Amino acid sequence: MRKQIAAANWKMNLTLQKGEELLNEIIALPHSLNEDQQAIFAVPFPYLAMAHQKMGGYKNVFIAAQNCYNKKSGAYTGETSVEMLQSIGIKFVVLGHSERREYFNESNQFLAEKVNICLENSITPIFCCGEALSVREANSQNEFVTKQLEESLFHLSAEQIQKVVIAYEPIWAIGTGKTATSEQAQEIHAFIRSQFAAKYGAAVAENISVLYGGSVKASNAKELFSQPDVDGGLVGGASLIAAEFVAIINALK
Repeated sequence: MRKQIAAANWKMNLTLQKGEELLNEIIALPHSLNEDQQAIFAVPFPYLAMAHQKMGGYKNVFIAAQNCYNKKSGAYTGETSVEMLQSIGIKFVVLGHSERREYFNESNQFLAEKVNICLENSITPIFCCGEALSVREANSQNEFVTKQLEESLFHLSAEQIQKVVIAYEPIWAIGTGKTATSEQAQEIHAFIRSQFAAKYGAAVAENISVLYGGSVKASNAKELFSQPDVDGGLVGGASLIAAEFVAIINALK
């Protein structure tokens, strides 16, 4: 059975002290994770060691980096390698978030290189895909997302692709307060899974977790996660509020 995942993306928010307070608040609130569920916290780079030390002892709880570089090491001032992440116990990395694509011009090919180096170092990529409002209004979201998957992931073997988590993020619903309906989310998630099935077979596709990442909050999480092809969420703003994020964890199916 594929994992059901509540992933927090703190983005560029919180001081170290505020981040530690937030984790303490989350720990103190009642929540539970069964064998098929995970909670993941993608925190800013300076807080990775703190977060891993604080949360690493909890079952099915993991810390993720929000990015990494596509090279093993070298003269790349300001970048962070997967070996550095691995050395402090980090198991997940968010790749290809729409903000990285838009503000830092990260291409599908560049992301393919990042995916490769993560898998070579036993780090799970949380690979983001999704369309802007103009693409959705043109009803071209399927073609757009397919190209992202094909150019960044479809070179992988069947064994490798099952080590990748997908996060579908409708860019038009990030930070806007808009959210895809649960039916819209299910439709595109089912389409994404069908693309993996066409490439790798239905059995492989059924093992890939596909998260929804567009203004997920406590009030809509249960309905979204109840959809058969929605395996949890990549959560932005609501992950900065302890009670909200715990409610989202508790909404996992």
